Amino acid sequence: MGVTDCHVHINPLWEMRPDAARLLSQGDAGAARFLKEPRAFLDYLDACDVERAVLINYVAPEVIGYTEAANTFVSEYARTDPDRLIAVGGIRPDHPDPESEIVHLTQDLGIRALKLHPPHQLFRPNAYVDGTLPRLRQIYESCERHHVPIIIHTGTSIFPRARNKFSDPLFVEDIALDFPDLTIVLAHGGRPIWMATAVFLARRFPNVWLEVSGVPPSRILEYFPALARLADKTLFGTDWPGPGVSDIRQNFDEFRALPIPPDAQTKILEENPRRVFPPRTPVP
Repeated sequence: MGVTDCHVHINPLWEMRPDAARLLSQGDAGAARFLKEPRAFLDYLDACDVERAVLINYVAPEVIGYTEAANTFVSEYARTDPDRLIAVGGIRPDHPDPESEIVHLTQDLGIRALKLHPPHQLFRPNAYVDGTLPRLRQIYESCERHHVPIIIHTGTSIFPRARNKFSDPLFVEDIALDFPDLTIVLAHGGRPIWMATAVFLARRFPNVWLEVSGVPPSRILEYFPALARLADKTLFGTDWPGPGVSDIRQNFDEFRALPIPPDAQTKILEENPRRVFPPRTPVP
């Protein structure tokens, strides 16, 4: 097995709002060269000793600018090598027909997981409970039925217009209770405010995973001191090319240098990602 970077942003940057694009430019400015050259990105992964990358895309026109076109973009991009490039798409929380959309995304476009970004899509992820966003229940039901993991952004966002009141991972408790067979990934592990909450949810619910991207690897044990004991429920990702994340290999090297037992690192870097994002079923 090789390692999987569980949080990489290969996105249609031409859709971004100008102020969001300016903030993103504080990361690896050279990443844009890969947007139309997936083979070059695969070569970069090879140089980083990374086998697979989870390509995080989502729909958030209000804050970031991404529309449903992001789904088509990541579908076409990952088609270059779908064994190594795992396409993640998005859906609006008020979509009028979630079942049909999710079938389209997964069966027609090859999307293998969905990303919800509450502070960028401006909603509470449990807003189906009080009837504010009843379509959310259908989204979770459909993803549970079709075995599609849901990646939920938890933790703060510094992008303009982001509303961090929606970032608390405790909202996910209702989802984990109501949809016990739905795979839920807590992107960023609630950093930097709600880490303990994210850890609690991952420990309490078999279907909830702690994902620790977007945290400087050298400081991960400050944020998550019990990470080695959570190795069975943890995923590592870089959040490349976000602000402060200049190189995928550097992040992995810093993570490997942490005083975490080798067997725990293997689970976090190799084994767990294959449980959450399993290899494609071979076609007979």
